Amino acid sequence: MARTKKIKKVLVANRGEVATRIIRACKELGIKTVAIYSEADSNGIWVKKADEAYMIPGDPIRAYLNFYKIVDLAKQTRCDGIHPGYGFLSENADFASYCEKRGLIFIGPKPEHIALFGDKIASKKAMKEVGVPVLPGTDEPITDIDYAKKIAREIGFPVIIKAAYGGGGRGMRIVEKESDFEELFRSATAEAEKFFGKGDVFIEKYVKNPRHIEIQIMADKYGNVIHLGERDCSIQRRHQKIVEIAPSPRLNDEVRRELYRVAVKSMFKLGYESVGTLEFLVDEDDNFYFIEMNTRLQVEHTVTETVTGVDLVQRMIQIAEGTRLPFLQEDIKFRGYAIEFRINAEDPDKNFAPSPGKITSYYSPGGPGVRIDAAVYKDYIIPPYYDSMIAKLTVWALSWEQTVNRAKRALDEFQVRGVPTNLPLLRQIVRDKDFLAGKFDTSYLDRKLPKFRLKPEEGNPEDLAVVIAAAIAAYHKL
Repeated sequence: MARTKKIKKVLVANRGEVATRIIRACKELGIKTVAIYSEADSNGIWVKKADEAYMIPGDPIRAYLNFYKIVDLAKQTRCDGIHPGYGFLSENADFASYCEKRGLIFIGPKPEHIALFGDKIASKKAMKEVGVPVLPGTDEPITDIDYAKKIAREIGFPVIIKAAYGGGGRGMRIVEKESDFEELFRSATAEAEKFFGKGDVFIEKYVKNPRHIEIQIMADKYGNVIHLGERDCSIQRRHQKIVEIAPSPRLNDEVRRELYRVAVKSMFKLGYESVGTLEFLVDEDDNFYFIEMNTRLQVEHTVTETVTGVDLVQRMIQIAEGTRLPFLQEDIKFRGYAIEFRINAEDPDKNFAPSPGKITSYYSPGGPGVRIDAAVYKDYIIPPYYDSMIAKLTVWALSWEQTVNRAKRALDEFQVRGVPTNLPLLRQIVRDKDFLAGKFDTSYLDRKLPKFRLKPEEGNPEDLAVVIAAAIAAYHKL
């Protein structure tokens, strides 16, 4: 029987908008918060919103990865819980274990599940054993190029090479024909080594033009597992999600029900606890295949919260405390559609290269059905050390068409000056007839980008204000 322990104070082991999101959830639960920040992040909004904030000196990236220092700080400030957010230490099993060793509640899954799903090959094996469909491919990590080529021939081209110990599109290469295999294998293993410390990869059958569908699950410490529906994350650039939708506008209902069933059943069989996301590829014939599981809060959790009314961050905390889920599957009601857009500081004219710098003006949208998750503001200086995402815009309405129309309006209202962003790209997407028809898969942007006009934003609101002021002054002189 699981024991319950009320969390009174949480250290947020992250930065940016997700740190702000966690702090807000804690405040609503009456939980005190401690923020951490690097020297480069001293002006971060989350630093000001937390009850206490402490700088971790040294390298700006290592500041958020040095879990010994972070756990020491949590103990010194009398925290009893740590929330990792996403990225950085969020899927580090050693960090979760060390928190437990030091008497802290890690707000997330058990370390053994983080370790299992952090190993793509072991997780594929485990999911296959509990009856979840997986892609044909290797069951063990591969480093030998000759053996890898033999496996690829047996599977049949095209194949995909994937880093065994990482994700996010790093260490990933699609090989259309055998003559390209050796070159792409070497570049994939080199990139995997650089980003994840291990060059091991695995090889799978490549599914052309699939939809990327993920299932949000939630499980307590008493064996209760439910799903909170799906998200369609098919619109990606270089394997990086930029638009996420709940529910998927074109998913077959029979496939949807089966995805829910296997997600819940597999997590029950494995004894999973906390929130988590199972990711699948759905091919053109509606066959689906498990690809990975994220044992953390997802960037795109906002769309699920919007259509279900369930606060995922608060539920993570309460599950970690040992609280039972307060609802059954039939209590979860889905209402309307939600779309999340990742607003990135990227330069479309430079192949979407990150564009750190000073934001000279910032106007976020509002109104019914509009949610903003951000950690930037006017005069904020975007550091060059971190992910380029500066904000998330989530819109909701009862129908798909209404939601897309609301997205058009909100994206047009959203103005960021001083640094280039991907807003022009997002505005093009919501005006595309295929997007409105729900006709998109993971190759959508590859097909559409050459046709989109990604011209710089026109019309500065500050310039307009100057013109209006001058006109008023001239009028009063008449």
